[in-house]
Amino acid sequence: MSGHSKWSTIKRAKGVADIKRGQTFTKVANAITIAAKLGGSGDPEANPRLRMIMDTARAVNMPKENIQRAIDRGLGKLPGQTLEEVLYEGFGPGSVAFIVEGVTDNKLRTLQEVKNIFEKNGGSLAGQGSVLYMFERCGELRVKGKGLASRSEGSMEDEMLELIDLGSKDVESFDFAQDFADAQEKQGYLVYVEGSELNTMGTKITQAGFGVESQELVYKPLNMVEITDKETAEKVLDFAGKLEELDDVQKVYANFDIPEDLVQ
Repeated sequence: MSGHSKWSTIKRAKGVADIKRGQTFTKVANAITIAAKLGGSGDPEANPRLRMIMDTARAVNMPKENIQRAIDRGLGKLPGQTLEEVLYEGFGPGSVAFIVEGVTDNKLRTLQEVKNIFEKNGGSLAGQGSVLYMFERCGELRVKGKGLASRSEGSMEDEMLELIDLGSKDVESFDFAQDFADAQEKQGYLVYVEGSELNTMGTKITQAGFGVESQELVYKPLNMVEITDKETAEKVLDFAGKLEELDDVQKVYANFDIPEDLVQ
């Protein structure tokens, strides 16, 4: 299990509590506000970044009035403090590299909160660019195959090749068990594409008969740090969880590689 793409699976394996519903709405609302502000439009069809976060809002059943209020705030139609994007780089337990994306109305407050977590958990914040070069900015799509329940290992390989032929840079198998009640329908794919091609590829993959569950821009680690002992694995996962719990943090990326037997 490695980095951002498997973090949700690890949390379930360890029984880590999900972020509270109200906090989730706040994080999504802030992301919508930033998307509307930077994209200059409240129309998802004209604002690809807004369209992606709107999918997340619907997935968490965010009320329509909350969504519209966040859009209006981003377009300057409502009074209130200005939100800004922030990005932090650093090293956590086990020399794992971390990238922390956030949205805040007070950069000094958020910096201090993130810094405290790094310093109190054996990590350290790093200068700009110290960690980013270890990651690739790209698009990530979580994709369901064609008729999951009936697929064999051979058909999964065929589907992965088809996804590559459509223009994907890389394709990995992915456990969708958390999303499917049917135990047979577990396996899907993580599809990586050029960031600029994310929406185009999402359309192409859907038209080819696959199901796109989500799509977003991510930082994909280029080199992994292998964690070989349970104590370090616990520290790394606890550290990542504490970062995610901060109200101003949107996403946490890391280059850890933890064997499944260490998170049982």
